[in-house]
Amino acid sequence: MGSITVRKLPDDIKQELRELAARHGRSLEEEVRQALIALVRPQQDNPKSFFKGLYDISRPGFDDFPIPERTPARIPDLSEE
Repeated sequence: MGSITVRKLPDDIKQELRELAARHGRSLEEEVRQALIALVRPQQDNPKSFFKGLYDISRPGFDDFPIPERTPARIPDLSEE
């Protein structure tokens, strides 16, 4: 695995990254790693994003599709002609 050093990072950006890391329950290093991976590979499918997508579409307000009015079921004509 490679490693990089980022110089001249503004203090407020570093603080925001620390706060994000704390909210996500991970280290600052892991937060930056995940942010870089998401930046470079935004389309990468992984189980977390798949299940997060399922969760998101199950939330109220996800869709605004109208619900059609229900009508009684038709009684089939079974008479022989």
